[in-house]
This record gives sequence, structure tokens and C-alpha cells, in this order.
Amino acid sequence: MKPAGPVIKLSSPATREFWPVPVLFEDAHLLALDKPARLLTSPDRYDPQRPNLMRLLHEGIAARKPWVEERNLTYLANAHRLDFETTGIVLLAKDRPTLVTLANHFGSEIPQKTYLALVKGSPEDEFLVDKPLSPDLYKPGIMRVSRSGKKSATEFRVRERFRGFALVEAHPRTGRTHQIRVHLASAGHPIVGDRVYGGSPLLLSSLKRDYHLKRDDYERPLIGSCALHAWKLAQPHPVGGAPLEIVAPWPKDLEVALKYLRRYAPGGSSPAMP
Repeated sequence: MKPAGPVIKLSSPATREFWPVPVLFEDAHLLALDKPARLLTSPDRYDPQRPNLMRLLHEGIAARKPWVEERNLTYLANAHRLDFETTGIVLLAKDRPTLVTLANHFGSEIPQKTYLALVKGSPEDEFLVDKPLSPDLYKPGIMRVSRSGKKSATEFRVRERFRGFALVEAHPRTGRTHQIRVHLASAGHPIVGDRVYGGSPLLLSSLKRDYHLKRDDYERPLIGSCALHAWKLAQPHPVGGAPLEIVAPWPKDLEVALKYLRRYAPGGSSPAMP
């Protein structure tokens, strides 16, 4: 379970959606949030009216919501983003000078980012995918491996194995759109629930032999979205340069899926992990 802590409550009256967004770290210059699944970080060029984290935060600042007054906030900006279905750390600047430094850090790949992904198959204990990526000209919003694309590299390490699945750490060396998702799919290990890049949902009926679904009932996947989580972020603090590490607790649905995988689809020995 996630530890209790500060939560920023965001809502969209237009779509009648509500998001309690946990605060992972905060000081005078930074605010780190644990982004939920199925919420854009910033506006989507293909669907500009869809709710997104930054617009909801800015609307909260303009309306002087209680969470804004408590912090005396007048400014929030992001130097990076997460995909619509990806959960985890989004780091925000509370002032313009901090944003400029953060943007320089992310632009030069200074932050050390660790993601978790539940993938299909049985990958090697450690492997590197070094394949350039570019937008798919025929599928807007989709990326593909291309020799003419931008250099992209991701290191992967298996944390835990199951029968037909593995939990892996991803350490991107570059920061391309959909990089981890495309690299894993190109290696033959698509992320569970990532329908865009060939990842099928994880169903309990596929793990439990005596599973019986009631007539006319619908089986919900154990993980309701792409099983990718921005877990850790380490970098120098943009003001003063002191070491800074932020950690986002694992999503509840991922923990539930792992519980069932350990019970019904245990794998071979997994690599020793710190």
C-alpha cells in the first residue's frame, strides 16, 4: 500500500473525472507528483481538449484552490512528461529559474531514471536495446524503429521472473517519446497492457486453471493500462546541486498482478536485486 501523505485533488467537471495525486517530494523550488494512469502530463496535439495534469494544475492556481493557498503557489511548470498510461514521477518547477536548470538537466540526460515494466516473455537477465526511433509517418502519435531516426538506447535488467512474464527495470540513456515501450516491443517483450505496441492485457483466467467467469460477466484485466511505472529519479538539485533522489511507490494494480503471478505462474530463479 502507498504510504499516507500530502495529496493534491484534481478534477475535470467537463469529463466528470477525479484524480487524487500524491506529492512525492516538495521544497521551495520543486514539486514532485505521482502521476496516475490515464492522465496526460500536458496537452495532446491530437486531442487538445482531453484533461491533462498541467492544465488542471494551472486551473487550480488560477482559482486559488486550497492546495495552492497552502503553498502560496503562483507558478508550476514541467521539464519532462510521462505517457498517458504511464504512472510515476513528474518533477515540476515552482519558479522560472528552476525550470531553466531542470530543462537543461533533462535536455542533457543528467537525470538517472529507473522505470519498472511488466513484460511478456523471458528476456535475458541484462540487455541493451540501441535502436534509433522516429515518428511513424502513417500512424500519428506512434513511434517506430528507423535507421534515419534519433539515437535511442535503453538498458534493461530483470528483477523477477514468472512463467511467460518478467518484471524488468528500464534505464533509458536517452529520452525519446515512447522509447521504453518501442524498445521492449522490438526486443520481442512488449509491455503488458500496451495495446499500441503489441502488449496484451494480463487476465487472471490465463494464470489460474480453475478460474470460472460468471455467465455474461466481463473479466477485467489485472492491470488496467500499460504496465510501465516511472519509479526512481536521481539528479542534482537544480538549486545548489545537492544529490536528490525521488521514489514513487509501485501502483496498487501492479502489486496485485505480481501477487497473482507469484502464486499461479512462478518462474525460475530471478537475478539477485539490491
